[in-house]
Amino acid sequence: MPAHDLHLLIHAARIAGRIATSFAGKTAQRWDKPGGAGPVTAADLAVNDMLETTLRLARPDYGWLSEETEDGTARLDNERVFIIDPIDGTRSFVEGSNTWAHSLAVAERGVVTAAVVYLPLRNKMYAAALGQGATLNGVPIRASGVTSMGDATVLAAKPALMADHWHSGTAPVFKRSYRPSLAYRLALVAEGRFEAMLTLRPSWEWDIAAGALIIAEAGGCALDRTGAPLAFNNADPRLNGVVAGGGGICGSLVDALA
Repeated sequence: MPAHDLHLLIHAARIAGRIATSFAGKTAQRWDKPGGAGPVTAADLAVNDMLETTLRLARPDYGWLSEETEDGTARLDNERVFIIDPIDGTRSFVEGSNTWAHSLAVAERGVVTAAVVYLPLRNKMYAAALGQGATLNGVPIRASGVTSMGDATVLAAKPALMADHWHSGTAPVFKRSYRPSLAYRLALVAEGRFEAMLTLRPSWEWDIAAGALIIAEAGGCALDRTGAPLAFNNADPRLNGVVAGGGGICGSLVDALA
């Protein structure tokens, strides 16, 4: 079943890429969501509409959780659920950047079983199915084996380095980099281009679900900021931060966090 679902997600992601790229990022109609929840564009909604129609017609017994669909409780009764971010990195999309992504996942009883992170403007299709490894454009990928924090580059926003987040009162010594899309950050760690990523704010499931499986299938790990395993399709679809990486870096970061 995971592989069967993965084929569906890859197909849908490619269609999503064609729809999103038909909009001009800087001139696409855009407005801000209520409550400071960030921007949304006509492209986000067009992609969401296509994905909901395509995926739910193909799997009518699956639940639905998407950033751009009003949430409800019905999905909690489904054994399997789609977890979707139509465009992760909407601000980047609006700015005309190429680092936004489509993030598509299927979770079964809280565990992600199939996942895709697709960056159409970078021609990067990250994919994974539970127990079957992770790939980039069909080629197997592996998370970094670096174990020394001093040799690691971690994808993180600057606020994550604030002293009150860390046991010792200061962040461990590592090189910091950043990408605006959480899904892309997770995928880059799975690819081994960076040793780890972390976000210490509450994180929406749709930003994390696909990348978490891709990292796990690439030999890494993805945990919440306390070191607890990630579970999906929760009544409140927010996770307690995310720490992900390969080798011993993931555990070392969790141990260092306050």
